[in-house]
Amino acid sequence: MLKKFIVGAGFAAALTGVAHADNFTGAGATFPAPVYTAWAQAYHGATGNELNYQAIGSGGGIRQIEAKTVDFGATDKPLKLEELNRNGLSQFPTVVGGIVPIVNLPGIAPGQLHLTGDIIANMYLGRITRWNDGQITRINPGLRLPGLPVTVVHRSDGSGTTFIFTSFLSHKSQAWANTVGANDSVNWKTGLGGKGNDGVAAFVKQTPGAIGYVEYIYSRKDKVTYTLVQNAAGQFPQPNGGAFAAAAASAPWGKVPGNYVMLIDQPARNAWPISGATFILVPRNPENPARTAAVLRFFDWAYKTGDRTASSLDYVPLPGPVKDLIRRQWANEVKAGGRPVYNGH
Repeated sequence: MLKKFIVGAGFAAALTGVAHADNFTGAGATFPAPVYTAWAQAYHGATGNELNYQAIGSGGGIRQIEAKTVDFGATDKPLKLEELNRNGLSQFPTVVGGIVPIVNLPGIAPGQLHLTGDIIANMYLGRITRWNDGQITRINPGLRLPGLPVTVVHRSDGSGTTFIFTSFLSHKSQAWANTVGANDSVNWKTGLGGKGNDGVAAFVKQTPGAIGYVEYIYSRKDKVTYTLVQNAAGQFPQPNGGAFAAAAASAPWGKVPGNYVMLIDQPARNAWPISGATFILVPRNPENPARTAAVLRFFDWAYKTGDRTASSLDYVPLPGPVKDLIRRQWANEVKAGGRPVYNGH
């Protein structure tokens, strides 16, 4: 499902006092699309500038920024330093969020069902085929689970959400790591494919016995039942901003080249185990410095004014020192003619 939003399209040029609007384009991850939408609407109201963002999945965002058809790419799958160097890109995080399994099981309320990484892996491998399987019932005593067949739902597009989800399964299940592995697009053993987080949620909603995975805000927006997942401390925390923040608390920002930071299965007692940051990709030496400056100006504005909005959508804003670190990275990495394209103004 292609999602595209153009904030203020068709009337920005008519706004009084806006003579040279900073209009810019981006494409990629659906994971952060709700917060980018909210930020872009507020930014347009404050400045008259427009963001045209297509939520086509992380894989599409990476391809488009590498092809230089957009001003920025958005991805939940961070690129390693070698790929950043090969394509002349700079990478920085915006917010942290969490991915939740979602199910369609009659009589099961959100947060009632407990699962483990190994159980989820076995469902997606086709080894657990019914919901009353002993592996599931043993960790859900007192919960009456139906004998419905398990229908797994996964992303059909290249997806950073899939990368985080499959990275977690690879971490928890050697069988998964050996046979499927972690990537933004994998060779699924079974199941239905939906495009975008909304597409996965739609398939789960219409299929009794289905299980899928989405960014947490989509479980709320699309009114689907999420499950709890056991974390590294053996706990089953609720997925929320506090649990995502606990996962991000010890992230080594500034210590990993290219900001390649993964947040799955962190050790804190209340950490949500399938957490991750989402990232922006911009050219280090842009062909159009003004448009890249517009991108950085927007995200700088979001860093300064967008935390409350992000928190209201259950994303976790970055700590102030991390934002300052990223601003220094912009000045050091994103240049035209040897000078930073954006200096904070």
